[in-house]
Amino acid sequence: MTGSTAASFTADDYRARMERAARTAAEAGLAGLLVAPGPDLVWLTGYTPPAVTERLTLLVLAAGQDPVLVVPALEAPDAHRAAGAAALTLRDWTDGKDPYAATAALLGTSGRFGISDNAWALHLLALQQAMPGSSYASLTEALPMLRAVKDAAELDLMAAAGAAADATFEEIRNVPFAGRREAEVAADLDRLLRRHGHEQVDFTIVASGPNGADPHHEAGDRVIARGDMVVLDFGGLRDGYGSDTSRTVHVGEPTDEERRVHDVVREAQEAGFRAVRPGAACQDVDRAARRVIADAGYGEYFIHRTGHGIGVTTHEPPYMIEGEERPLVPGMCFSVEPGVYLPGRFGVRIEDIVTVTEDGGRRLNTTPRELVIVE
Repeated sequence: MTGSTAASFTADDYRARMERAARTAAEAGLAGLLVAPGPDLVWLTGYTPPAVTERLTLLVLAAGQDPVLVVPALEAPDAHRAAGAAALTLRDWTDGKDPYAATAALLGTSGRFGISDNAWALHLLALQQAMPGSSYASLTEALPMLRAVKDAAELDLMAAAGAAADATFEEIRNVPFAGRREAEVAADLDRLLRRHGHEQVDFTIVASGPNGADPHHEAGDRVIARGDMVVLDFGGLRDGYGSDTSRTVHVGEPTDEERRVHDVVREAQEAGFRAVRPGAACQDVDRAARRVIADAGYGEYFIHRTGHGIGVTTHEPPYMIEGEERPLVPGMCFSVEPGVYLPGRFGVRIEDIVTVTEDGGRRLNTTPRELVIVE
């Protein structure tokens, strides 16, 4: 992740995020939040450490207290330059000192705290020793919706990332497929995403023929042939916000069955999108898409959830899955990506990123969902 995200937001934006996070934590019964380097720290402060090492860097948030960033002294100059630095206090520490004791002094020795999912065990265990009465819950468990609802500026960045992914698809559909390895087409996707502004490419799935029946197939040495269905799923970060889209193309003319399966998935994707509205449960999106596929006789071949949240990471809460009764709220962004996977034969997936509006949903991907013929 680059520093480009920070340029989009002010210290006041980060101050508001930290205040909301601390308040939400208190409402959830937590004594505070401990945020290690990673997506949460970037979102809350605009700071990305120059390197993630064994030295402790930790944002400490608690309701009624000023936010404090505990940071190694040798990295303090970088932290001071972060876009959100003016909204917090920096507490640096030098080698030979105990940063865990310094952190405990900010929080006391007891309480239940939310902590970043990606915090190192080294740091968590040391914090437990410094605060013997403390206990911890991962942020995904304790505050799953912390980053879920995007503000207007974030939605603009999400839309720009989606448009860049769309531009990538419009170009990739015109490159040669037949006679080339999956990995070569995947390299084209990587190159095009970067050309259209992505600083980070997270995945470039190119799954041809029978490989299409593996939803997370990694592009390999298989040579794409005429008659292949090819699932394309690609995305990453542009200005710190995620893109993720899937389209399924066919090399040459498809069979009637291939067209039928693609039409079923397209109708399922449309049904999932139409189910998006404020107040609907996340599982309603999954049910709507899954019903179309089940009614067509392919229910056993839809083997994953219908969608996942997206923002400063390409996978995050909320999830569009049976049993998730959390209501949709305007500003949430997530994928709608049903699929059918026929083992040993082919697969089809169609995916858009969707944001919840005041009266429904809006797609952030607009490329054709009809079956595209490539050469």
